[in-house]
Amino acid sequence: MQAHGLWQPGARRPGEIRIALPSKGRLEEPTLAFLAACGLAVEKTNPRQYVARIPALPGVTVLFQRAGDIPLSVRDGGVDFGITGYDVVMERLDHDPNVLILHEALHYGHCDLVLAVPESWPVETMEELAALAQSRAREGHPLRIATRFPHLVGRFLQEHGIPAFQLVVSEGTLEVAPSIGYADLIADLTTTGTTLHDNRLKPLRDGIILHAQACLIANRKALRTRPEVLAVARQLVEFFEAHLRAEGHYMLFANMRGESAEAIARRLFTQTDLGGLQGPTISRVYVREEDPGWFAIHIIVRKDRLNEAIRQLRAIGGSGVVVAPVTYIFEEEPPRWQRVLDQLREAEEASPS
Repeated sequence: MQAHGLWQPGARRPGEIRIALPSKGRLEEPTLAFLAACGLAVEKTNPRQYVARIPALPGVTVLFQRAGDIPLSVRDGGVDFGITGYDVVMERLDHDPNVLILHEALHYGHCDLVLAVPESWPVETMEELAALAQSRAREGHPLRIATRFPHLVGRFLQEHGIPAFQLVVSEGTLEVAPSIGYADLIADLTTTGTTLHDNRLKPLRDGIILHAQACLIANRKALRTRPEVLAVARQLVEFFEAHLRAEGHYMLFANMRGESAEAIARRLFTQTDLGGLQGPTISRVYVREEDPGWFAIHIIVRKDRLNEAIRQLRAIGGSGVVVAPVTYIFEEEPPRWQRVLDQLREAEEASPS
């Protein structure tokens, strides 16, 4: 069994739940960091091993694979879950009924799949590219596009009326393709556009094929037929959602004198940044001395409003202000999890009895 290839279902232990993570590339380290931030740190005893565990999920085995192989392993049932790029999921599967996207936006690994042409071309838009392609086609020279995403790129070109083109599939460095002559333009992933600019390429203004980031996918059959897999799916979705919701928020604690909790609340509501997520929490502070007029205030605020919230809190008498980061904000039931259940239910109703 090859470490980087597709993991075969036959090697699975009875009851084992598997999740595949990227073994290399731009998503490897960010994925491990994201899981750790969610309280689901991966424990890998040997950095050369391609099997690991998540102590917080004792029934789950972690397998490391190439990001591009993960969608296929999830589709074929070799693994139950996978974290990889939305770009490779759509290129390899494109709404395959065997795979369910549990979370399409994990907020890291952001990139765009774009069409880029040489800077010297008088082409800025897809409409202008279509006109050029028509001219080239009449001369018997269809546009050659180097890419690692032939499915997504081919469909995008057809949707924009490109009459004739040739896709040059390559896993190498695509940016050099126009300069060395094996393609006229490229379709590749970019984050900042710097590499394109360094190679005298420019993205078309409306040539974004796909916005992508890391996503969580699962085998639909495993979710429907194995309750233990569905339970892990819920834990993953809820922890991911709680962590992402907490990102960019801080907890503020402060003490304030007042006649009552209601009086303190009225003072807080005179300020624009002291409402919190669902209103402030106010409780009496019990001290040894006979001073019943102290109350503790607990507020959740956005990071970009933190300084203003502290200023407003102090302006109305808050003291001893303590600021702490927020790790999770759990909802009663994340809408994204309800969406997963709805999709599973629809698939069950649509399948023949």
